[in-house]
Amino acid sequence: MIPKEVTLMLKEFKAFIMRGNAVDLAVGVIIGAAFGKIVSSLVNDIIMPPIGLLLHGVNFSNLFVSLNGQSFASLADAQAAGAPTINYGLFVNNVIDFLIVAFVIFLLIRGINRLHKQPALAPAEPTTKECPHCFTAIPIKATRCPHCTSELM
Repeated sequence: MIPKEVTLMLKEFKAFIMRGNAVDLAVGVIIGAAFGKIVSSLVNDIIMPPIGLLLHGVNFSNLFVSLNGQSFASLADAQAAGAPTINYGLFVNNVIDFLIVAFVIFLLIRGINRLHKQPALAPAEPTTKECPHCFTAIPIKATRCPHCTSELM
């Protein structure tokens, strides 16, 4: 038999998970992870090779500084040797990833905001007018002021 506290906690957890916000967040995280893979592939496989070619064959993902003073032919060699490295080339790739993701999200939000813009509404017709004798607000259809009892034209 399951203790009452555990059953209550499971019911609360189910209610939390089934709320729209939690489900929406989960879907967003999953789609975001998949989108991140696409952007990483775009940067690493399509954008960076031509940039590296323009910079005379530089491969950004292979740019590093060895902190122990030894020289290595590639980052993989340095990592295989267990050398401490600063991988600034990978950092450049990640910055470009981030900028592309941020720009795409900006374009997406900009498009969504344009779809949600409401057309300008015409000003509403007034429902009250001012009594010319006592200057109080009265219904527009009134023929006599309820405050000063003046007849209105």
